[in-house]
Amino acid sequence: MAETGAPAADLLHFEDFEVGKVETYGDTQITEADILEFAREFDPLPIHVDAEAAANSPFGGLIASGAHSCSIMMRLMCDGYMLRATSLGSPGVDEVRYLLPVRPGDRLRLRMEVVEARRSRSRPTTGVVTSRQELVNQNGEIVLEMRASVMFRCRSAGEAA
Repeated sequence: MAETGAPAADLLHFEDFEVGKVETYGDTQITEADILEFAREFDPLPIHVDAEAAANSPFGGLIASGAHSCSIMMRLMCDGYMLRATSLGSPGVDEVRYLLPVRPGDRLRLRMEVVEARRSRSRPTTGVVTSRQELVNQNGEIVLEMRASVMFRCRSAGEAA
């Protein structure tokens, strides 16, 4: 569960994630320094760390690593709602799609849509929420799309779906 210091009643529970609900979170600007720092440590391919090599690539310039883009998305998820939720972890990510490169100067925000919510059959005090997460740039373009499931505590034990 999130370590927010908020009373459990104030945290987001399974019941707060209604199918069809769409929320937008965060606003963060990505700098060249951000891209270089992440890539030098975790993904030192030339298109992420070498401006000249990146300029001569099909991308025409420096771009963030896909892993970096996923990390940015995770940070926006945490700041937006996960740190104030009763999350019990994730059984997994179904798909990740890199639709457009993230470039220096991009401003990114997170759009989350709940696509499925079901109570666990084996643990009726737990619900599983499946959402489509989109990392959106300043032009309204989706640069990264992910479909993932997260388990949340329920406010009460109800009937399993």
